[in-house]
Amino acid sequence: MTGAGSPDPRREVERAALVEALRVSRSALGVSTPNPPVGAVVLDAAGTIVGRGATEAAGGRHAEVVALDEAGDRARGGTLVVTLEPCAHHGRTGPCTARAIADGISRVVYAVSDPTPDAAGGAETLRRAGVDAVLYDDDTSAVNARTGPLAAWLHRQSHGRPMVTWKYAASMDGHVAAADGTSMWITGPAARRHVHARREEMDVVVVGSGTLRTDDPALTARISGSTPSARQPLRAVMGLTAVPRDARVRGTDGRFRHLETRDPAAALELLGDVNHVLIEGGPHLAGAFLTAGLVDEVDAYLAPVVLGDGLSAVTGAGVTTLPEAHRFRILETAMLGDDMYLRLTARRGTRGDVESGAETDAGAGAGTDTGAVADTGTSTDTPTEGSR
Repeated sequence: MTGAGSPDPRREVERAALVEALRVSRSALGVSTPNPPVGAVVLDAAGTIVGRGATEAAGGRHAEVVALDEAGDRARGGTLVVTLEPCAHHGRTGPCTARAIADGISRVVYAVSDPTPDAAGGAETLRRAGVDAVLYDDDTSAVNARTGPLAAWLHRQSHGRPMVTWKYAASMDGHVAAADGTSMWITGPAARRHVHARREEMDVVVVGSGTLRTDDPALTARISGSTPSARQPLRAVMGLTAVPRDARVRGTDGRFRHLETRDPAAALELLGDVNHVLIEGGPHLAGAFLTAGLVDEVDAYLAPVVLGDGLSAVTGAGVTTLPEAHRFRILETAMLGDDMYLRLTARRGTRGDVESGAETDAGAGAGTDTGAVADTGTSTDTPTEGSR
């Protein structure tokens, strides 16, 4: 029997299983869209992991079904631990709740309630069938579930548009290229590997037509050197300038889009039902998305280098005085060799006033000023590191 103040053994096992489910769910990033990248773990009656699963591509198996398939008969009387509440509706596939009930699962633990009208209510369906369904209330695991692999999908459900991450690599003094335009390489190999790993998790990578003209980027996710990763995001160029037939960004896999607009909001509409967009390459493109209030997160790679003069990471962000500054909150930091990586989320409603207490993170508020226009045809969209 567990004494007062002592750890609950079952809770500790379920917490470890949820951490594992979160890890597994990363493999669904960039694969499951438009479905959420969910991870699931099956524990047998003794609390041993007997099945793991992540959401497959649209039309394929959901994470719960993948995990239950692996567990087989060992699932009976066991626990299903999943990052998102199991669905109770018929879509391209059957409801995950029905499969859990049929396989004899006695308990379901989930980290995040499903916010979609069609799929919500899975927990109640399970309870009516006699399954103990509980929302895991551990603050760290729940937060990790919301800010981790599910973040972009949850953002789309609440905002009606994809999450936008602006990525840049810069010197300590904020330059993405030297005065003569050279930028290879500001950061080191570890940072560049991280960039490619992040690309692999995205649905779309976007650059402006200025960067296309000066850099001719491939925008592929690569393991090392020129070896492509198995998973490739959609590659997109935003701007009115025609994309040459021999441009490297076109590739040969059919995963290329020309977004013939200079309006960031219109570009997102043209991309359709995607969850996560990565903006790379072009200080003007970054400035347009910032001005429009459409940058939700930032991937910043900072090198211990000072360039003095050079090309700024962003131009024309709609800021003329300090109270208009775009403010962000740091979510994650890491050292990548000699370089520092920062992942940040936008603070909405605070343009400069971080003491007001009125700010919300990007997941809770949408950008509203969508009238900004990207000068994506200008040659000042100089090649920036990582847009290759």
